[in-house]
Amino acid sequence: MELDHPALGGSLIGRLGHDSGRARLLSRRPRRPETLQDRGHRVIFDPGDQPRSSQGRPNHASVFVTTRSLTGRPPLLRPIVEVGAEIGLGLDALTVFGPYMAKVDLKALARLRAGSQGRIILVSAINPTRAGEGKTTVSIGLAQGLRALGRHVALALREPSLGPVFGIKGGGTGGGRCRLEPSTRIDLHFTGDLHAVTAAHNLLAALVDNAINFGGAEPGIDPRQVLWRRVLDMNDRVLRRIVIGLGGRANGFPREESFDITAASEVMAVLCLAEDVPDLKRRLARILVGLDRAGAPVTVAGLGGTGAMAALLYDAIRPNLVQTTEGVPAFVHGGPFGNIAHGCNSVLATRAAAGTADLAITEAGFGFDLGAEKFFDIKCRSAGLWPSTVVLVVTVRALAAHGRGDWRVGLDNLDQHVAGVRAFGFDPIVALNVFADDIESDLAEIESALAGRGLLAARVHGFTRGGAGCTDLAGLVADACARPAPAPRFLYALEADPEDKIAAVARIIYGARAVELSREARLDLERVRALGHAALPICIAKTHLSLSDDPAALGRPRDHVLTVRGVRVAAGAGYLLALAGDIVSMPGLPRRPAAHGIDLSDDGEVVGLG
Repeated sequence: MELDHPALGGSLIGRLGHDSGRARLLSRRPRRPETLQDRGHRVIFDPGDQPRSSQGRPNHASVFVTTRSLTGRPPLLRPIVEVGAEIGLGLDALTVFGPYMAKVDLKALARLRAGSQGRIILVSAINPTRAGEGKTTVSIGLAQGLRALGRHVALALREPSLGPVFGIKGGGTGGGRCRLEPSTRIDLHFTGDLHAVTAAHNLLAALVDNAINFGGAEPGIDPRQVLWRRVLDMNDRVLRRIVIGLGGRANGFPREESFDITAASEVMAVLCLAEDVPDLKRRLARILVGLDRAGAPVTVAGLGGTGAMAALLYDAIRPNLVQTTEGVPAFVHGGPFGNIAHGCNSVLATRAAAGTADLAITEAGFGFDLGAEKFFDIKCRSAGLWPSTVVLVVTVRALAAHGRGDWRVGLDNLDQHVAGVRAFGFDPIVALNVFADDIESDLAEIESALAGRGLLAARVHGFTRGGAGCTDLAGLVADACARPAPAPRFLYALEADPEDKIAAVARIIYGARAVELSREARLDLERVRALGHAALPICIAKTHLSLSDDPAALGRPRDHVLTVRGVRVAAGAGYLLALAGDIVSMPGLPRRPAAHGIDLSDDGEVVGLG
């Protein structure tokens, strides 16, 4: 298939098999959105693959293309221009990246924001196992279930990072019959957003070392007090502490350096919290990169890097539009991790979903103790958003892990997360994500235990049944969204001392008895106050496997103390990053990385992403 579109700067070639199971024609549609053909652009099928009308002419109507899934039954994909038209985004609002992906124009998003806004649904989970509990799959399944019930729904999700894709989890686009499509493209390079974030972040790192190298001129950065680290979108533990600038004067000033994964970059957080281009530039300008020899702050604005960094993010700031296995529009944008960053997709994507649908489903990274708490205390506080209901994903596997083999004991972990959700004024709806090896008696007993706790719950069979396996959950969520949302409330006031803000999260969300600050953390907080950043909200980086800062402390740890070993200032993003326990911001690959099972077949198909 060839799409000749001005936004592509030429033609994009892709092949469609007709009767091979990879492509089908559907001639009937509830509504007929605008297509490329309607706008006078050529839609050309390769010879031999041209579907024909009864009159023998090539039939350009409603082409659906499929990609493989774990079910063996490939989904049908609509051209992205049809997906956009369904939610009121015409060709003038889209920059097309091939037949099935597009970026949305910011002016179109501004118009959407001025209109009526849909209800936001937040999906989170209990503390997961290392393999994950299917939060993305449930989010997609819930959207497809709501669509099956006739609701107008859209998704706002994060982009996968290459680190986990090649690390322990594999692909990050859902699973089975609940996927984002085209999943392989999204899992790998997508539209290049993470590469753009990496480039903008490392441009700033180069400007810092350039200023050190030439010295003398303002801002006179002290090489011993550089706070900006480099990033790479890959798990690589050897880059956690390195030395740069070796080999003589021509190679710069030797100093210690560290790499974070791109998902932990403050530029990523800035991108995800920015409201528009002017806000993006304001946030970039105030990023703190280090101190000068007099102890004064050095920022991006002082280095003169704001404009160039913003230019590198020209495309990246625009949300991506794709679709799910069953054709639900999905805005997939931004990818901060929940354990080492704030764990939420972009504000722009969430607003886009709420502005184009009656119900907008979003998720936050890992368990409720991480991404979801930050969704409320950082993202909602900054952007003025607030959800209508909260869904908490639970699996038999995770409950059993937290109970050391007994899911009944593992319910304690769920109880702490429920208490955390209720701290923000919500009673969560529990999504019991069913796996193939789950035992019916266990599922029934868990449902009974949830009912005894006064919790609404529904089984989810999205992986195997798609939206049809999620309609029970969808019904509960739709009913909850018909009721007034709780009034916004936060865990702490911004004017509280940073130590008190950390303690509030630790006590209310983690169930900790106290917080212990290391000497380095206390010195960091002294600097926070001296620089005037004490009123920023708190983003705690800790393990996602436990409510505590110890990944081995499963279940509901009692009487535990949260140990904070350092605090970083993320002035551009607008929060203080408190590092708890042994958390690292550059992960390493596991003993058997997922990369070992990924390959490119002779016919050009990527296999093994999972």
